[in-house]
Amino acid sequence: MATSLRSRAEAVAAQLIFGLPEPLRRLIAGRPIRLDGQELALDAQLLLRLQQLNRVTMSAGTPEVARQRIIDSGPLVSGKPIEPVRTQEIVIPAEHGPLPATLYVPDGLPSPSPLLVFFHGGGWVVGSRASHDNTARYFAKHAGVRVLSVEYRLAPEHPFPAAPEDAVAAFDYAHAKAADLGVDPDRIAVGGDSAGGNLSAVAAQVTTARGGPAPAFQLLLYPGVDASTRRRSRDIFGSGFFLTDTDMTWFIDHYAPAGVDRTDPRLSPLLTEDFTGLPPAYIATAGFDPLRDEGEEYAAKLRDAGVPVTLSRQRDLIHGYVNFLGVGRRFREATSEAAGALRVGLRA
Repeated sequence: MATSLRSRAEAVAAQLIFGLPEPLRRLIAGRPIRLDGQELALDAQLLLRLQQLNRVTMSAGTPEVARQRIIDSGPLVSGKPIEPVRTQEIVIPAEHGPLPATLYVPDGLPSPSPLLVFFHGGGWVVGSRASHDNTARYFAKHAGVRVLSVEYRLAPEHPFPAAPEDAVAAFDYAHAKAADLGVDPDRIAVGGDSAGGNLSAVAAQVTTARGGPAPAFQLLLYPGVDASTRRRSRDIFGSGFFLTDTDMTWFIDHYAPAGVDRTDPRLSPLLTEDFTGLPPAYIATAGFDPLRDEGEEYAAKLRDAGVPVTLSRQRDLIHGYVNFLGVGRRFREATSEAAGALRVGLRA
C-alpha cells in the first residue's frame, strides 16, 4: 500500500513537472545533451533526470525485485489508460503450457480487422502485459487494429529458447483462431519493443522459413537483434540513457547463460543466413540507445534482401520511448509514427 501511494505521488509530481513552462523544465533537466551529432529531446532529458532522482534502475537486485520495480514505476510514465478500448482475456494453448494473453479491441472497429500480435520488452527477464498495457491500447486505438498482447515465459526461470517458442506459438494461435478473434488471417502483424522486437523478428523468420502462414508485417521498435557482438552505439550510449551497458549484460546473462550459443538466429536474428521473403517491416531506433546500431543493421539486411522496410531513427530519443506515453509530447509523437506505419502496413 505504501509503495502504491508513493508511486501515485511520484506520478502526480512528474505530471506537474512536465506541465511546467519550457524554461523551467530546461532548468530542471540541465543543459542540452549533444552526442554523436544528435541533441537529446528535452522530454527525454527531463525523464532521465527524474529517473536519477528516483534512483530507478532496471537490473539491480534479483529478477523478482526488478520486476516489482517495473510495476511500481509504471504509473510514473505510462499515463492514464487509453480509452475507449475493450479488453478480453485469452489463453493460448502451447506445447509447454498455456500462455495468458489480452486482446485489445478499440470501440467501433469492424470485424474482421487486422491484428498485431504484440510482445512486450524487458530484456526477456522483466516486463509484462501490465507494464505495456497502455502501449497496447495506444496501438489498438491509433492504428485501428486488434492487439493480442502475449505473456510469454521469462528468464531465468525459462531461459532461451522458451520465449521465441512462445512467440511462434502465439502467432500460430492467432492465425488458426482468426475467425474467433474477429481477425483477417491475411492481415496479422508481429511487433514489440526491445526484447519484444527481437521475438517479433524471430517469429517472422521462423514462420517464413517453414512455409505456410507467416506475418504480413513486422513492427520492430528499437529491437535487440544480435547478442554476439558489441557495437559502437553501446559504447557511446551505455551509461546515462535509461538502458545501460550493465542492464544489457544482466539481461542476456539471465536469458542466455553460459553454454548458450549466442549466434543462434533465434537469439540473434541479425545473423540468419537468408532474409529473402520476410514480411515488410517498420523498424524504429532511438538515437541515444545502445541498441541503435544493430537495429539499423537489421534494416539494411532486410533491404539488401529486397524486403520492403522503413527505417526511422528517432534521433533525439532514448530506449523505451513507447512506454513513456504519459509524460511530455515527444514520446507520443514517435509512437504515433509507428502506429501510422502499422496501419498502412496492414491495409488491405
